[in-house]
Amino acid sequence: MTNIDRSSHEPAYAQLVRILLGQIASGVFRPGGRLPSEAQLCERYGVSPMTVRRVINILADQGVVIAEQGRGTFVKPLDLGTATFDLNNLQRLFREGQTTVQLLEARITSATERTAGKLAIGVGDRTVFIRRLIFESEEPILLHRQHVIYDPRRPLIEAEMEVTALRGLLSGGGGSDLKWGNLTVDATTLTEEEAALLHAAAGAPAFRLEHIFYDFDDQPASWGWFICSSDRLRFTATIGVRD
Repeated sequence: MTNIDRSSHEPAYAQLVRILLGQIASGVFRPGGRLPSEAQLCERYGVSPMTVRRVINILADQGVVIAEQGRGTFVKPLDLGTATFDLNNLQRLFREGQTTVQLLEARITSATERTAGKLAIGVGDRTVFIRRLIFESEEPILLHRQHVIYDPRRPLIEAEMEVTALRGLLSGGGGSDLKWGNLTVDATTLTEEEAALLHAAAGAPAFRLEHIFYDFDDQPASWGWFICSSDRLRFTATIGVRD
């Protein structure tokens, strides 16, 4: 579509956003190139200056264009620094729901200095340490270790023990008293124990996906990490505008 359809229920500004995105994607306007002026867009598409300004603001918010005072609006060049990477393999596991979780270990332990620092508790305070193995089609793919602050009055521990699917683990174990979380990915190698459980070679490249979940008082409630062979995760991102 290259013109505004006045009979459409779609607002004119939304149609113009799509038109300009399509022209950028097809190369009519290239990275670094200038878009038509506000007056030219008004005349070409029969819309008001307010509509054009709204369209430019939307495209700027999407990171597609940049408006420069006194110069005009330009298509942003490709910028690797703006890339946002997705964990597509994990997303696929969530969608398909073909994972199962095996509880390997659950015990009360005393917080080490590292655990205490992560959970903002005292060294020696009690936590529940949980170790799990996650399978896809009977093949072990992820090893999960987690420390949950010990409080028998909270439902979080019981919810954690009942998790049977990967989706539950990365939504905080299904605990309704969890508000938000942080995820961090770094590179590592498999220990002998990890390699044996994951049917891989000791010392093989791996990824470590660390998570900390917080309660509604913004206090840490649990800390843990997943370990998987490096071939289980791929990091992908799309930059620029595509059809």
